[in-house]
Amino acid sequence: MNEYYSFAFPINCAILTVSSKRRRSRCRVLQKILSQAIGAKNQEKTQSLIATSFLISILLSISIIAVLEAGLKPLLLLLRTPAGTFSMAYEYLSIYLLGYLSVYLYCYFTAVLRSFGNAMFQMIAMLLCTVLNALLDPLFIHFFGFGGAAAATLLSQTICLLIMLLYLFRKKLFHMRLTAFRSSYIRPIILKGIPSAFQQSIPAFSTSFLTSLVNGYGITALAAYGIAGKLETLLFYPAMALNMVLTTIVGQCIGGKRRDRARDYIRLSLLCGGLLLCILTILIVLFSPQLSALFLHSPSAARIVSQYFKIVAVGYVLNTFTNCFLGSLNGMGSPLKSMLCMILYYMLIRMPLAWLLSAVGLGLNGIWSAVLISHIIAAAAAALITTHHFRRLSF
Repeated sequence: MNEYYSFAFPINCAILTVSSKRRRSRCRVLQKILSQAIGAKNQEKTQSLIATSFLISILLSISIIAVLEAGLKPLLLLLRTPAGTFSMAYEYLSIYLLGYLSVYLYCYFTAVLRSFGNAMFQMIAMLLCTVLNALLDPLFIHFFGFGGAAAATLLSQTICLLIMLLYLFRKKLFHMRLTAFRSSYIRPIILKGIPSAFQQSIPAFSTSFLTSLVNGYGITALAAYGIAGKLETLLFYPAMALNMVLTTIVGQCIGGKRRDRARDYIRLSLLCGGLLLCILTILIVLFSPQLSALFLHSPSAARIVSQYFKIVAVGYVLNTFTNCFLGSLNGMGSPLKSMLCMILYYMLIRMPLAWLLSAVGLGLNGIWSAVLISHIIAAAAAALITTHHFRRLSF
């Protein structure tokens, strides 16, 4: 298990994010454009956007599968995957990538649902997928080896996609008419997706950089960083959900020229998100040693995980605020400003500061402190930029 967490976290973050960043960025761009069309009650444009983006999604996902499968071994070599874990990494990722189409379509339809203001079903489906994956992982690994973990993930995601399609069929929120395809929408979808695609790749690049720094402190530190990364996803999911929901709601409000409603939704999300993250963060900080033991029985790794969360703790609340502001910016049609915020706190603050504090003798605590400082600066910058842009809206 120690060997698995020493390679799985950096490899998964680097490769799986490379394969998924375009998926998420295209879906987020679709969500923003579609929500504005729905808010403006333009049914013809709504139907055309759905048909056009659906065909783009199919072609794009198939292309990405082919490219990544062909270049998987060179990519693993580029990431300096250890020889002892190379075969496991290749086995896992080669299976995982085969299901990219179903994962892409799942993300596509959740973006469509959010555009229509339905975020609840996505949350239920995500919870179901997580539970299924947790139940199937040990079973599949026992019978099929390490590749079984990838197969379990794909199976759970495919089941969720089928449930999603059944839900859409019963609700009849929209009609999928491929004849509504409009080539004129291809260019704006792709062009507006470029900043978002770059924006989605920034966290992966930052994580890979921090992983390389942590790697210098030994395999236990790297394993602990991997465990912390797994645990903090529980703290990132609410922020990501609020980001996506605000992209939709603010987009609809802007499309309907209701700035007052957009302001109320932003304030409510900041309040609810902040309270929720305070509770979740306290629980993670208090029980991080016990939670760490679920992944790896190592007291030294548990101590590092505990120290990580004690230092970064307040940063998760601030990260939620940042995501609320960035989601609002996306909804207002300013993905470039959102991208510049991420460049600021990931690449200009977090990475150089982590290297500096680590190099001057603060060690791992210096790296964790850099993460916290970047969250503080990010929240302040996102708040200022969003407030300024919101005041300049005119309709």
